[in-house]
Amino acid sequence: MFDTTHIHPMIIHFPIALLIVGFLFDLVGVFVKKEFFSRTGFYLLILGTLGVVAAYITGNIAGEGIAEAGTLKQAIETHEDAATLTLWLMIIASVVRLGLVVLKKYEGAFKWVSLIIFLAGVLSIARTGFYGGELVFKHAAGIQFNLGADLESGSSEITDSQSTEVQKGND
Repeated sequence: MFDTTHIHPMIIHFPIALLIVGFLFDLVGVFVKKEFFSRTGFYLLILGTLGVVAAYITGNIAGEGIAEAGTLKQAIETHEDAATLTLWLMIIASVVRLGLVVLKKYEGAFKWVSLIIFLAGVLSIARTGFYGGELVFKHAAGIQFNLGADLESGSSEITDSQSTEVQKGND
């Protein structure tokens, strides 16, 4: 059966990449003054924000499968808090940008305000990703170890017939 906790690590890289690249396109668009870059940045912002919402939801699902205690509990809470901040920053950045585009006010100071909110969201997503990486690589959250034994049934991967053959070879 498919384990739903695997969905979060499968999709989380997309909003990270979309938003970082989208911010870079927006930044280039400000300096180069080419509509292509600004428009691409806008589309990547919207897609990335939708990805953040999906990552947030699947992260909550994945977190339900982890037994929290001690330093792991604190690390999970830190990651969750960072993810919540990222979620709201990206929603705000998208709503502000969408409003400016619809009202045809994406220029001058409004453009810079929108870009600064987008930057805050990108920095927040990088921070959230850092804490997520710590969960996996420092705390081994969600990692299942299979060290050659099926722990649920108590049997090893080497069958009894293989064990007998190895013993005969050693005699």
